[in-house]
Amino acid sequence: MGIKNTQALLNEQLGGLGGIDIFTTVAQTSKDYYAIYFVKDSVISAITMTNSTGSSNLLTTVPAGMTLFGNTTAITLTSGLAIAYKN
Repeated sequence: MGIKNTQALLNEQLGGLGGIDIFTTVAQTSKDYYAIYFVKDSVISAITMTNSTGSSNLLTTVPAGMTLFGNTTAITLTSGLAIAYKN
């Protein structure tokens, strides 16, 4: 990945590059997310991340306001609300 300019970084932060998914307990599969923001306290029951180790440690309750950064290809919540940012 090359160096991004300021406008590209702003677009990415606002979800303007690949768009966003807003979801609750419906399984998100075959995705390509770079960040997930949790609007409400959420319980992660399943998650698949590429280029990472230890993602099973994320099968827990995460607080509202937390952002998870990483290449996420699938995530399922048992409760909560999240906004996922697509690559």
